[in-house]
Amino acid sequence: MAPGRLHKPSQADIDHRKIVGVNPETVTHTSSIDFPGHYPGEDQAWDLEEFKQSFHIKFHLNEKYDASFSLIGIDASIANAFRRILLAEVPTFAIETVFVQNNTSIVQDEVLAQRLGLIPLTGNPEGFRKMDWWRPIEDQPDEPNINSRNTLVLKLQAECTKNAEAAEDEEDPLILYHNAHIYAKDLVFHPVGEQQEWFSEQNGPIRAFNPDILIAKMRPGQEIDVQIHCRKGIGGDHAKFSPVATASYRLLPLIQITKPIFDAEAKKFARCFPRGVIAIETVTEDDCLKDKSWRDHIGKQRAVVRNAFKDTVSRECLRHEEFQGKVKLGRVRDHFIFSVESTGQFESDVLFLESVRVMKAKVSALRRDLRAIVG
Repeated sequence: MAPGRLHKPSQADIDHRKIVGVNPETVTHTSSIDFPGHYPGEDQAWDLEEFKQSFHIKFHLNEKYDASFSLIGIDASIANAFRRILLAEVPTFAIETVFVQNNTSIVQDEVLAQRLGLIPLTGNPEGFRKMDWWRPIEDQPDEPNINSRNTLVLKLQAECTKNAEAAEDEEDPLILYHNAHIYAKDLVFHPVGEQQEWFSEQNGPIRAFNPDILIAKMRPGQEIDVQIHCRKGIGGDHAKFSPVATASYRLLPLIQITKPIFDAEAKKFARCFPRGVIAIETVTEDDCLKDKSWRDHIGKQRAVVRNAFKDTVSRECLRHEEFQGKVKLGRVRDHFIFSVESTGQFESDVLFLESVRVMKAKVSALRRDLRAIVG
């Protein structure tokens, strides 16, 4: 090869370099190596068309507030950026300020405000997007600067009283008293201005995502009367603004049986993995037609990999001497299995699109700053 000429790595080399080795006590080949200069003579320059062909998204679960999907063909830095954005940078609305008019329950004002602040809210997603960020007035920092575009108002008003119709021998406080337990469903939304349209009953009013969250317990003579202001924020400022309960990923497990495992050993091998990962199959004549080496094993039970996706990579099989040299474990470096569980303000699959929107805004800001530096 002439000096200075670069060549593309073969597909076999690319596939081999994607594997992160999982050994009994170590993990190998963890660093990305697909960058210019790592392999002399190879062209590792990033190419948009190649990326379009190699990048794939595959959904495994797509429920309203719980999704699992794979991002295939991207670098760990990008996958991790999406995860961090999901946790800390997708804006949502949460309870920010609680004005206590009256609270004679046994729950202290500060504790009550903290409990209210952690209640996830839901409503019309488009309405949330139209709302503005709250900003203090520059010349008047002490002014609240509250308006219908940056603040949502909820009220909680409840008084515990005796139930005159309860039986004399009744012991259940939920029957003995009215408003013995105060739940998140007792929060009442008071829309003003454009909010009446954005968060109408038809579009989706502001309410607690889980109406059965217990806020306080009261007895006759006790009362709670508070006004609540909700504002836009991000999880990086406070966890209550995070739109996800969980946002995580793992690399696709890889199990390679390098030498056949038969009969009793095959059953023991299957027990080393979660159910459904390893299957036991009988060697048949059809197997011999595909591979002549199976001819001496017709009728035997052998272990095969059925679904490596379910594996947790516990390395249990590597502890047993009978499996030494017969199996290799690993993970696929560029196959990220995401799990996203929404707290209710956005649907789980929409949340990932929101993280992409935030990422695009960051890239645009960086590009603008670079242009300003270059001139």
